[in-house]
Amino acid sequence: MVDNNVTLVGNLTANPELRFTQAGTAVANMRVAVNRRIRNNQSGEWEDRTDGFFNVVVWRSLAENAADSLAKGTRVMVNGRLTERTFENQQGETRYVTEIEADEVCPSLRWATAQVTKSSRTGQSQAGSGPPPPSDGGQPAQPAPPVQPGQSAPPEPDDVPF
Repeated sequence: MVDNNVTLVGNLTANPELRFTQAGTAVANMRVAVNRRIRNNQSGEWEDRTDGFFNVVVWRSLAENAADSLAKGTRVMVNGRLTERTFENQQGETRYVTEIEADEVCPSLRWATAQVTKSSRTGQSQAGSGPPPPSDGGQPAQPAPPVQPGQSAPPEPDDVPF
């Protein structure tokens, strides 16, 4: 059971900042502004209310994809978990940082469209994020058999089987 799950929908306040650890692992930091619109009963006008600015950290191939795909102002959906870390600043003072460690980041399609391009998985097993791609033995892909009337189409190879 997942007890620490956070989902945000908001706008990026700047382009994702992509860096690499000393071990070569990609990490991107983003800041998401979360607003909501509420109607002012007295004036009848819609008003934007800021709920907050949230720091988001993204790792490995997701970090690289986010840095390549997202830009300042993009409306995004972030799903992950709330984390807290500490560090010492240059004056030796302990500082606490609360941030969202993202499992998923995607553009919101409420007021935009997106072109999805599947990225290669060559660096994933090396970075430790997920299983390696299935081997096709070097065989060309076979076309799917035609679908007969009243029959559903077979799932695509990357579709989840449920």
